Amino acid sequence: MDFSVPFKICSSGLAAQRARMDVITSNLANVGTTRTPEGGPYKRKEVVLGSENAVTEFSDRLQGVLQTVEVKEIAEDKNGVKLIYDPSHPDADEKGFVAMPNVNVVLEMAEMINVNRSYEACATAFDATKNMALKAIDLGK
Repeated sequence: MDFSVPFKICSSGLAAQRARMDVITSNLANVGTTRTPEGGPYKRKEVVLGSENAVTEFSDRLQGVLQTVEVKEIAEDKNGVKLIYDPSHPDADEKGFVAMPNVNVVLEMAEMINVNRSYEACATAFDATKNMALKAIDLGK
């Protein structure tokens, strides 16, 4: 049996969860950033995930059922920004409103828990595959 396919699937899941965690960390770090190099406030980012066929001889027999996950892009949230009334802020407009990032800390923390559990599930699957491979080697002795 070829154990490279399950390892490839697990590692793609680990990489995707790592990318999600990096984006969540960036969102949380910029929750109060009102001025970016591009101009305007920081815009919340989201990871767009997709799938890719895990192409092997075995998966050809399953007609594309085995798939890996991949990061398609990191996109900005389309919800815009929050306007907060704070006339003393240096970035306030003439009406006293400041454009703040649309990052919800509670939502980001919930996503962080979700990512952590998904990462743990991928690591557990990877470890189970490794143990099966080691048992198969032991059977061959």
